[in-house]
Formats: sequence, C-alpha cells, structure tokens
Amino acid sequence: MPTLLVVNSSPFHETSVSRHLSEEFVQNWKQANPNGRVITRDLTSSDLKTVDAAWVGASYTPKDARTAEQKQVLEVSDTLLGELRAADEYVFGVPMHNFGVPSVLKLWIDQVARVGETFAYSEAGPKGLLVGKKATFLVATGGVYDAGTAMASFNHVEPYLRSVFFFLGVTDPKFVLAGGASVLMSGQADRATFLKPHVEAIRSQFVAA
Repeated sequence: MPTLLVVNSSPFHETSVSRHLSEEFVQNWKQANPNGRVITRDLTSSDLKTVDAAWVGASYTPKDARTAEQKQVLEVSDTLLGELRAADEYVFGVPMHNFGVPSVLKLWIDQVARVGETFAYSEAGPKGLLVGKKATFLVATGGVYDAGTAMASFNHVEPYLRSVFFFLGVTDPKFVLAGGASVLMSGQADRATFLKPHVEAIRSQFVAA
C-alpha cells in the first residue's frame, strides 16, 4: 500500500498558502493512489522539544542498553521516525520564516536526524538511510526569492532542505516555490489568482506521472 507523509509547519490554517498547497497535493495524490494511506503530521500542534544532552546521550546508546528513562526521552523521536519509514513519499508545507525554515520544522529535523536511524557513518563517509523515498517541498514566501532575482541569496530554505534530505538519503526532492505571498496580506491580489500557477505546478507532477 503506497503511503504519503504530510508535514505542515505553518502557524496559520485557513489563510496559509503552504497548507493550501499541501492539501492540493494530497488531493491529487489520493486520486493517483486510490488505495493509498496518508499520514498527517502538524508540527504546530506536536509540542516538539529541543534536543538536549539527555536526548543525545540516549540516541548514541545502543538500543539494547538504553534505560527506561532513555527510551522515554526518545519516544517522540521514535514515533516520528516510524512515520518516515512507513511512508514511500513525503510532502512538506513550508512557509519561510526570517529567510529560513520555521522553528518547528527545525525541531522536527533535529528529532529525525539520528545516526543509525536515518543516516550512518562508514569508512566511505556518511550514508543516508532513507533510500527510495520521494519528497516534495511546497514553500511559501512573503517576498520573491526565486533564482535569478535580487533576493535569491536570502533564500536559505531550499538549499538547507536539499542538504539535510540529501544527507538522509532523499537525493531528488522537488520544490514548488510560491513567492510574493505578501500581496495577499495587503489585499493587492486575489487569492485564487495568486495560487493558480502553483496549484497547476502541483497538478502537473501527477499528469507527468
């Protein structure tokens, strides 16, 4: 059974551009995979904690040697890892916050980037363990940060996510960039008109498939 993991990180809901796009992706994915399963993870309501010394110590302790306390420390991380492993494909709704990813998404990444679980070290160097997975990132930004624009160098969302997921084994992610969303907040553009090209970009992925 094909499985999709949906990860949203916008603090907004009805007005969120990234959530609108992730919902569009899910609808198209369900049509293409009528027998598929969807796992949803809303990071704004997941109450993720920062990684601390106890977490690091527990994650580097062999599984069969972990204390009950260490297992409890890693309980949330293990749940998130289970969702990653269960899914064949991932889609992320990502708003840009201060030129980078939202803090809740960074917390999620810190919880799932675990040696021996999503990556490993060998004599040849690090190796990602999430092999064979597909990922799509739907990125909403207030300004325009597309390649070739004056503000392109301020976009730390895409290069960061490419680097992290490449390290974890996802080597060919897709990005849909919905730049200039600030015009919606100022009332300078119609929402449906603004969203149309980005919705079409999502739908085209499924037509091509």
